[in-house]
Amino acid sequence: MVSKNREKKIIETLESCDSSGNSQKYYEKLTKMRDNFYENPKNRELISLLETLGNKERFLILDMLKAKDRCVCELEAILQKTQPAVSHHLKILEANNLIQARKVGKFSYYSLVHSQFDKFQADWKDWISNITNWFGNFN
Repeated sequence: MVSKNREKKIIETLESCDSSGNSQKYYEKLTKMRDNFYENPKNRELISLLETLGNKERFLILDMLKAKDRCVCELEAILQKTQPAVSHHLKILEANNLIQARKVGKFSYYSLVHSQFDKFQADWKDWISNITNWFGNFN
């Protein structure tokens, strides 16, 4: 939550770029747009997936799983990280349903979850298709 002092400064700044004449109402409209964005379940899911994909170790794990299932010891060697560090990343990937594990003896092998990537691709494509303000289209 923004402090009253910070809110006042933001509204004062808006006065120089808002031509409607009522910067307070414009500020309220902008904050409502933000709230609506975060309340949208699709946006929350996209944010979670993008944060997950934005980590270079997790993205490397996903890239290594594109060709074949891999066990944790292989991922430790690839990432040059300890087993707890690799497990941390695997838990985040599993929490986002991007990977799943299967036990073979005492080893867990990880693979990609195709349906989740299909859903992500569709949701991302839907988000992009709603862009109306491309560079060069000045409103």
